[in-house]
Amino acid sequence: MDFAYTAAEEQFRLELRKWLETNLPDGWLDGTFKMPEEQVELGRFLRDWQYKLAEGRWAAIAWPEKHGGRGATLMEEIIYHQEMVRVKAPPLVNYVGLYMVGPTLMQIGTPEQQEKYIPKILSGEEVWCQGYSEPNAGSDLAAVKTTAVKDGDKWIINGQKIWTSFAHFADRCFLVARTSKGEKKHAGITCFLLDMNQPGVEVRPIIQMDGDHDFNEVYLNDAVAYDTDIIGQLDDGWRVTIALLMHERTGIGAQVFSLEQQFEGLVELAQTVTEDGTPIIEKADVRKRLLDLYMKSRGSLLNYYRNLTKQLKVGHPGVEGSMDKLFVSEVTKELFAESVSLQGHQGVLWKDDAIFGESYWQKNYLYSFGQTIGGGTSEIQKNTIAERLLGLPKDVGR
Repeated sequence: MDFAYTAAEEQFRLELRKWLETNLPDGWLDGTFKMPEEQVELGRFLRDWQYKLAEGRWAAIAWPEKHGGRGATLMEEIIYHQEMVRVKAPPLVNYVGLYMVGPTLMQIGTPEQQEKYIPKILSGEEVWCQGYSEPNAGSDLAAVKTTAVKDGDKWIINGQKIWTSFAHFADRCFLVARTSKGEKKHAGITCFLLDMNQPGVEVRPIIQMDGDHDFNEVYLNDAVAYDTDIIGQLDDGWRVTIALLMHERTGIGAQVFSLEQQFEGLVELAQTVTEDGTPIIEKADVRKRLLDLYMKSRGSLLNYYRNLTKQLKVGHPGVEGSMDKLFVSEVTKELFAESVSLQGHQGVLWKDDAIFGESYWQKNYLYSFGQTIGGGTSEIQKNTIAERLLGLPKDVGR
């Protein structure tokens, strides 16, 4: 693959860079801007940011132009993610909508569903969450117990979802429910586009070990969906589920660019922390561990480029996204574990007491464990790679 950028691609970079410099919140680039901590205020800020991105046609550049994107090329996508990481742009509150639901609707949804939902996904007017995992159906998604029972043109939904990211902000949920029982557990599953703003939906926060709130439990008590809310065919939700997961893992792979930046920060940390007056980067064992992490992060990036190239040729993401998801999440966890180790006793300090007066490394270390679980655990990714890429036999008993 040729890593050189054309003149047109560099012009694309400059256009995006100029837009970011003009439209990022005041104080963002010099580091003086503080993100809102209160959840309602934070949600409003993130919606406003996505709306601004959509106005500039920067919210979903890979989407077709007819849906508000730019029909971006592979190299333009790479440049986009590089620039967003460079300025540490605000996160996308509608990540699930932009990277998962929207592309799935384009691939499988009806024209009516596309017209109804896609513009609001793009603008951030409707934020989406993903109703997959349940207390006893995490990695084994086909074991879902949430039920949807037909009642005229309605479906009455009962059950519980867990680890639902952004549910406290969400207006709609891409929900998996069981609509019939058959011999095969993968059959009888249907996907619904559920309205979250109704009496039958209760969202309860899950507070993480770093004190933040990203995840939720969702209780469904006679929640209502309609026939028009079904995406794909009745009882054929497994196919739709897999399609969405392929888009999810492609989006996760874009985190390789953050991984590059995080590695550079780790090197700076090793140059800053001292032992007996000497920067610890001078120690041979530290340099060896940094070199190992560099090779892994660089390998993740090159593998991501390879998989995106294939996606561009075939027109849709494939199972290779499991490799991106596995590599990036595991290397990220290793990197932040190393960052805490390099700080010695300072690595256990928090917030104002931490090095540089912030707990960036500590918070990301704690958060990194969840990255190996969300979007499919590392163990599941390894099975997927073994069976569907390498052609190895399935586990005994499966």
